[in-house]
Amino acid sequence: MYHYIFFDLDGTLTDSKEGILNSLRYAFDKLGEPVPPESTLIKFIGPPLQDSFAEFCGFSAERAAEAIAAFRERYEPVGKFENMAAPGMADLCARLKARGYVLALASSKPESLCVPICEKFGFTPSLAVVTGSPPVGDWTKADVIRETMRRLELTEARKPEILMVGDRKFDVLGAKACGIACAGVEFFGYAAPGELAESGAVAVVRTPEELEQFILTH
Repeated sequence: MYHYIFFDLDGTLTDSKEGILNSLRYAFDKLGEPVPPESTLIKFIGPPLQDSFAEFCGFSAERAAEAIAAFRERYEPVGKFENMAAPGMADLCARLKARGYVLALASSKPESLCVPICEKFGFTPSLAVVTGSPPVGDWTKADVIRETMRRLELTEARKPEILMVGDRKFDVLGAKACGIACAGVEFFGYAAPGELAESGAVAVVRTPEELEQFILTH
């Protein structure tokens, strides 16, 4: 039975599309780069930014770092709050905590941004820890998950009790690298069709109610 539930942030607990896309457009403009179409920009939601700039724009590591710095110029003061809680998820987290589950955030977003977002949208009271990436470095999703486990003092023996919940293959693959299961959510359609199941998600759900039912019965 699952007892520890790790949540992704963007696309899972919140719909962060507006702030991310606006800040990406700002970054491309500042760097004098052509702005990709929205269909490409949407793919930036979820993965680490350095990976997305490399994969979707062909940026070198140095150019990606410049783009990330420009992105954060707008995202940190403004874009992070161009965001909204995923309908029903704050209530779901509160119910799970009341039932005795231990909840945590495990996001690739910098932790300095995760904390105020969780506070603003009402998730903080339900979360035992809020884990994000450090200010610098190239943490993978697996690194974030391992750090969340460390903060909760979870040993290898506890892995069968841990469920990651995320909306992209990066969540599923990161969980798999750590030896834990991942349930995929399709709240906003940021993953490509079939992406979550093909990556090995133990379940793919479309609503918070379906997610809650899966957690309570597994």
